[in-house]
Amino acid sequence: MKEIILIKMGEIVLKGLNRRQFEDRLLKNLRGALKPLGEFTIKSAQSTISVIPQDDFIDLDDVCEKVRKVFGIVTYSRAAVCPEKTLESVLETAPEYLADELRRAKTFKVEARRSDKKFPFKSPEIARETGGKILSCFPHLKVDVHNPELVVTVEIREYAAYIRGKALRGAGGIPIGTGGNAAILISGGLDSPVAAWMMAKRGVRLTAIHFASPPYTSERAEQKVVKLLHKVAQYSGNMTMYTVPFTEIQETIRKKCPEELFTIIMRRLMMKISERIARDKNCSALITGESLGQVASQTIAAIACTDAAANMPVFRPLIGMDKQEIVDISYMIDTYDTSIEPYEDCCTVFTPRHPRTKPTLRIVEAAEEKGEFDEMIETALQNLKVTYIDPRED
Repeated sequence: MKEIILIKMGEIVLKGLNRRQFEDRLLKNLRGALKPLGEFTIKSAQSTISVIPQDDFIDLDDVCEKVRKVFGIVTYSRAAVCPEKTLESVLETAPEYLADELRRAKTFKVEARRSDKKFPFKSPEIARETGGKILSCFPHLKVDVHNPELVVTVEIREYAAYIRGKALRGAGGIPIGTGGNAAILISGGLDSPVAAWMMAKRGVRLTAIHFASPPYTSERAEQKVVKLLHKVAQYSGNMTMYTVPFTEIQETIRKKCPEELFTIIMRRLMMKISERIARDKNCSALITGESLGQVASQTIAAIACTDAAANMPVFRPLIGMDKQEIVDISYMIDTYDTSIEPYEDCCTVFTPRHPRTKPTLRIVEAAEEKGEFDEMIETALQNLKVTYIDPRED
């Protein structure tokens, strides 16, 4: 029995005159994601994308795993192609294709969608006849139109009739490449990989910036970040990570700046360096994983002082989330176990005992000037380490 994948688009269908641009980008991203698995015919019609395997060896479980992580897809389903576009063929195919699910279920209902209005039977007739056929094959079942265990869907489309069972949830959002370019300041913790994923979900193409402070941070800490980015890249696609040597700057902060301002000055210098990298790499914004009030350096006053160091937008998609919400997403995108591996990142180096929660910009800027960081920033920018993140190499 021939199977295909039927995909439903999410908010893309609500777009206006530029809807075609979003659809074309989604189709391009989908083709790129599936290319390693074999040859496919992928086409869009009536707000549904059909993914049709052209090779017999293709495993649809692998296809579904790829489809699940493509932003712009709200639901997807495996579907059987009826041998003929007739009611008789629908009645023969439905109980055979969904036999396993129907045996396990206690209640069901049938929904029919007739996109091809030339088909001689209307949707209620198709649903009624299909439901009757299923009941005759599986007499233990009961019809429940309000809360069924299994929904059997019959789709009569232009080229064929399809039978599908449960629709599975996709990644949602809008296609990568439709939301511009931004740079994510990535550490090895829970928050920044989730922030990266959330901005990628809004169509943003990512560049990653990581700060390393050897010997205070280890090579394993950096590899942990690479591993996290591979997880994010399963959704966002390829990206480049720039590792900034930060040891000299942090040691100078410790020597020349007031201890209670260590963290805020460190973050400001990170912003200045990241902005330089971002502009050079054609990014229009920075992204951080900060959540308001989560730690002492993430108060409104501290964030305002940090933002004053940057001359481009800074997005904080986690700003109103609590830790459990962030943890839940990290589980969903499979970054949690890696994030909690016990390797120090530079944000935890030289942490002040009593950080100032309500810093004043004038005082912070005066303390920062004493460090004379300009030359150190230039040196760091000249010694960036470049790592290419390709999800196919995970």
